[in-house]
Amino acid sequence: MGAWGTDSFGNDDAADWAFQLEGYDDLSLVEETIAKVVAPPAEYLDASEASEAIAAVEAVARLQGNWGKRSAYTEPLDVWVERVKLTPQVTLVNQALAALDRIVAEHSELRELWDDSEEAEAWLAAVAELRGRVRR
Repeated sequence: MGAWGTDSFGNDDAADWAFQLEGYDDLSLVEETIAKVVAPPAEYLDASEASEAIAAVEAVARLQGNWGKRSAYTEPLDVWVERVKLTPQVTLVNQALAALDRIVAEHSELRELWDDSEEAEAWLAAVAELRGRVRR
């Protein structure tokens, strides 16, 4: 799965996604990443898209001042958040929450991969913790 931890940035896809933010001064990458998950849903959600969306939801939470765990893996996101100082609109916050709902639901490859591991409960708890940091 390319994952080494249950937190939002404990996988290759999320860590790679965060490095893309350097070239952005707006929320367009965050919005596009979340939209891939919540726009007319495909039958099956790819694990890499779900992992990137979780990283984008982290951006929403951190832009609201709800930082969560910081590490070397979150550093590109943390630097970007501190640089851009943007405030997500309610629409984006609601989409972020909807993305998390989709990621933990049926027909999500990421959910299935975690369900097949010994860390499924820890991963679900990490997603729930992130959800709690995203405000409406």
